[in-house]
Amino acid sequence: MDKELIIRSDSDNVDFALLKDGRLIELQKDEGGNNFSVGDVFIAKIRKAVPGLNAAFVNVGYEKDAFLHYHDLGPKLPSLLKFTKRVSTGRLKDYSLKNFPFEKDIDKDGKINDVLKSNQSILVQIVKEPISTKGPRISSELSIAGRYIVLVPFSDRISISQKIEDKEEKDRLKRLVRSITPQGFGVIVRTVAEGKKVAELDRDLQNLLGRWTAMCKKLDRAHHPSKVLGELNKASSILRDIFNDSFTNIHVDDEALYIQIKDYVQEIAPKKESIVKLYQSNVPIFEKFGVERQIKTSFGKTVSMAKGAYLVIEHTEALHVVDVNSGNRSNKAKTQEDTALEVNMIAAAEIARQLRLRDMGGIIVIDFIDMTRAENRKTLYNFLRDEMKDDRAKHKILPPSKFGLVQITRQRVRQEMNIKTREENPNDLNGTEVEAPIGIVPKITHDLEQLIKKDYKKLTLNTHPFIAAFLTKGFPSIRSKWFFEHKKWVKILPRDAYTYLEYHFFDKDGNQIK
Repeated sequence: MDKELIIRSDSDNVDFALLKDGRLIELQKDEGGNNFSVGDVFIAKIRKAVPGLNAAFVNVGYEKDAFLHYHDLGPKLPSLLKFTKRVSTGRLKDYSLKNFPFEKDIDKDGKINDVLKSNQSILVQIVKEPISTKGPRISSELSIAGRYIVLVPFSDRISISQKIEDKEEKDRLKRLVRSITPQGFGVIVRTVAEGKKVAELDRDLQNLLGRWTAMCKKLDRAHHPSKVLGELNKASSILRDIFNDSFTNIHVDDEALYIQIKDYVQEIAPKKESIVKLYQSNVPIFEKFGVERQIKTSFGKTVSMAKGAYLVIEHTEALHVVDVNSGNRSNKAKTQEDTALEVNMIAAAEIARQLRLRDMGGIIVIDFIDMTRAENRKTLYNFLRDEMKDDRAKHKILPPSKFGLVQITRQRVRQEMNIKTREENPNDLNGTEVEAPIGIVPKITHDLEQLIKKDYKKLTLNTHPFIAAFLTKGFPSIRSKWFFEHKKWVKILPRDAYTYLEYHFFDKDGNQIK
């Protein structure tokens, strides 16, 4: 399994495309004007507590106040408030928490107006970026993420990632981390720490303690509200969270960003420094690595899959709905049940990719093709869980219902990735839109494969001039790829009278066959 990270930069935005064996599985955008990223810490003031919601609205400098629920305060809130007040007024210069007297924990079932007052200063962390018309979601239970560990101030807990399953390794890591963690801090050990030595863990810990100290030094002169601790830049934070030994290349088209990423990789994985490469070509980087093509074919309402099956993805205010369709594929399976299982398995793999690619969050309902046998439903459920193991967002999957519906909840911490895949219809001057030419290619290819299976000797494709040009231009063209794969040359004729997405296949006698 090879992983490549392709990074495209322009004056305002940076786009990150993660490829797994050449297939696009994750797409993220770092917008220059985004001042509220998950992990940022702000010194802010309580605007007002709302007992009915058991929450408070906090001014963090966004147009809409941030939302702070009682359950997001953390048990050590009184200690945090006391520490913040002392540091902000200059009375406390020791930021280590070693000699800091902790206050009594708050009641887990308490009321917001018993612990917070209007105009009170508080340190908060962004846990969900502003989405749609809502302000940021915040927490006062702070954490600072590193490569191997997450530092949690005002805590004494040592936690190990649940994805590390070996009990001996868990015990080893807990023992090592406990020996190096200073008093007043807790630590969460991340999955990538598995097998690491104490020196590497300690180096990461010292770096995080340095960031904590730098943040505390800003408090006595910071105005309210203001950011006192920013997340790493997007490139570094992505590498911190997903980088591992399976990465084979990191391509960057901006020299300054290339140097920055190379330095960071040299810091976290010196042996992998050589995989960071500066891309220098007149061909846009996303075109070169096939990312642009995959974006066009992956973000539409309809998503084509193998063997003629396809997904229809609908977005509503309350949830996302995914419908699985078998299409008009020729069926080699013996029974309808086998066909349903085969299509559902293909769909499950694509859905797991789509959720990650579009960063879809909230409630997702999937209408799989009905299967009558309980063991097939269980097989599908286990397969979907395995496919979603690599998804970093917290998620929960319920087993298929008797109606074939699978319900998923997936953590949403930022705006969903939404790519426009439709273009102006050249046949209509009234501003209507149709899918881009690349969006129809999988359907034409599927129909061609069905005809080849029926052993037609000569095939001619009539289509709109734009689509004809799209299929025949460039090297290798799409038509050439068809020839290399199926050993059959398809004659393509442009037809001005055709609508944009209209096409027909003809046999050697000129009879329309599709």
